[in-house]
Amino acid sequence: MKRKIISPLTVSGVLAIVILGASVFQSIEKLSAQDLASTSLDKAASLPNIILLLSDDQGWNGLSVSMHPTAFGARSSIIETPQLEKMAGRGLRFSAAYSPASVCSPTRISLQTGRSPAALGWTKAGPGVRSAQNYPMVGAVSRRTIHSEEITIAEVLKKAGYATAHWGKWHLEGGGPGNHGYDVSDGNLGNEAAAKFKDPNPVDIFGMAERGIHFMKEQKEAEKPFFMQFSFHALHSPGNALEATVEKYKKKFRGRRERQAHRCAIAEDLDTGVGRILAAIEELELTDNTYVIYMSDNGSGGGGRNSLLGGGKGSLREGGIRVPLIIQGPGITANSWCDTRVVGFDLFPTFCEWAGVPKEKWPAELEGGSLVPLLKPKSKGTTTTHSCVSRPREELVFHFPHYQSGDPPHSVIYLDGYKMFRFHDSGKTEVYAIDQDMAETNDLAPQMKDRVEALSLKLATYLERVGAKMPTKNHQYDPRKTSSDRTKRGSSQKKRERF
Repeated sequence: MKRKIISPLTVSGVLAIVILGASVFQSIEKLSAQDLASTSLDKAASLPNIILLLSDDQGWNGLSVSMHPTAFGARSSIIETPQLEKMAGRGLRFSAAYSPASVCSPTRISLQTGRSPAALGWTKAGPGVRSAQNYPMVGAVSRRTIHSEEITIAEVLKKAGYATAHWGKWHLEGGGPGNHGYDVSDGNLGNEAAAKFKDPNPVDIFGMAERGIHFMKEQKEAEKPFFMQFSFHALHSPGNALEATVEKYKKKFRGRRERQAHRCAIAEDLDTGVGRILAAIEELELTDNTYVIYMSDNGSGGGGRNSLLGGGKGSLREGGIRVPLIIQGPGITANSWCDTRVVGFDLFPTFCEWAGVPKEKWPAELEGGSLVPLLKPKSKGTTTTHSCVSRPREELVFHFPHYQSGDPPHSVIYLDGYKMFRFHDSGKTEVYAIDQDMAETNDLAPQMKDRVEALSLKLATYLERVGAKMPTKNHQYDPRKTSSDRTKRGSSQKKRERF
């Protein structure tokens, strides 16, 4: 057999082809990596920035911005919030927006996780047990710690390529914002943090604004989308309001109700801080790619009462949970309205959709629905009516198994334009056609027994399904005794303070 002789020329030719092929492959690989990086940067650059502005204890009609297109008393005739008026003029107002809870930290944990306080077992700011003996029931024990395994909106957005920041009040045990997805924050702050900040930086409103503006500048330079939550301490510590603003409202009140002069002043100071943030967005040319959301953590607090709505902080009457909500951003029609019922935990899926997070990567236990369909362009000044938010359940449930604000432990359910109360001490129910009777003055329960039965079943099914914590019978209760703090159902409806 003859051997085939390979010439040196042939060998060198093969080597040349191999080297050339390797070089081409490396070039293609490098180009692919560059293209991938470029695509990733392009995608990040196209993602919108998201800014959540959360006020504290601010009532639905606690702004000079009207929160209803026709209802009398849907705005304050005394408090001046010109910056929020501008924001509303550029954006969308929700006339039927609700905080997840009627008190502070349950709303905050709900916003972070996209779940209801009932499902989280977190229904009160403190432990929740009422030790006084002269009540028919013992309030439920409320959870107070955010667990490390819970998925927060900051963690989801961070994975989507966002820089994340939290400024101000955290008010959740279980580690500060840095432990739950936020790149930078003010730490684990509670109510006490506000008290030390006085004129010229009332309750750190302007300090928070400055830190947020600096963060925006950094992310713009880095060409990175960002999510920021401003959890303002205001309207807490109203005595810390700017002296000049307080004097302005003292003249309005003419010496009467000085405390309300301070409360009105801190609301205007907050508006000024919001204005600085909105102005910075424009100066940095971020307006066309930034969504801004303004809402309150619950209804009016500090002894205040809404004049149109019954109840206040700590009550599931409308004054305790119906809150201002304004959204401005790309594609949102200026000076428009939406009367669809929405709730704070709808923001989690809304932010996910804005950030391009696929639904299969959303946390499985989310209870909210995206508001994006409600934000589609419409004619200026028009109202989006009867549009739906797609949630896992059609009903909305609020649960407050505690004594506070004149009501005993109670839960409410919204469905098909009706709102039903169930008071857990007596089993009594109240039903209101809430779209026509937001003041909750005409109880329809006696004449709507079938609806009461259907709503009661839905409410009980939901509370059982999520394992909601319930109040228990107080075996030490003695109805013959009296208490100055004894609950009188409906009293929260009647106690109203107009300002």
